[in-house]
Amino acid sequence: MFATAPLRIVAVSAGLSQPSSTRLLADRLAAATRERLAAEQDRNVEVQVVELRDLAVDIAHHLLSGFPSATLRGAIDAVTEADGLIAVTPVFTASYSGLFKSFFDLIDNTALTGKPVVIAATGGTARHSLVLEHALRPLFAYLRAVTVPTSVYAASEDWGSSGDEYTEGLPSRIRRAGGELASAVLGRTVSGASRAPGLDDGEDAVVPFEQQLADLRLD
Repeated sequence: MFATAPLRIVAVSAGLSQPSSTRLLADRLAAATRERLAAEQDRNVEVQVVELRDLAVDIAHHLLSGFPSATLRGAIDAVTEADGLIAVTPVFTASYSGLFKSFFDLIDNTALTGKPVVIAATGGTARHSLVLEHALRPLFAYLRAVTVPTSVYAASEDWGSSGDEYTEGLPSRIRRAGGELASAVLGRTVSGASRAPGLDDGEDAVVPFEQQLADLRLD
């Protein structure tokens, strides 16, 4: 019997503080993805977190010299060889951080072709949530990655919030994004989104496309 290689999920965190809400969001998205993958198939799932704050000097040297250190090369290889990618940045000046952009500037623009990616960001206010659509999604489109429908923005007030009757709370959005990434890693086209089953639904009922669009507007 041939051994089956584990599925590899890599989360890139551009948080600068320690502890960091950006790292916390990356960890929770990775855990949600791992949980869904473990429930839906028999292969082992490996999760690696790349902390860009630890690579800041190496990234600067690479930009100047064109030669990566062994540690930075290992991080780049982990990202390009992952089965699924989670990319999380703090919001600086209404966009992704310079450290986040500098790291992805070092990745060849074909190296992520077809790779499933969850994009996520953290910030002090919900007013910056559109950074996901006007900055991160175009960046990964340029890199030819496939971003899943649900992106996750976590403002300060989102931590510890369970949402209300009109909006989903942060934990729900994390689970949905993790489910979508897991589905994409497994080559499925059905979103990881879910809804309460109706009278005629089974436990694995597929969410109608119109409902998925309605759910996405909540992000």
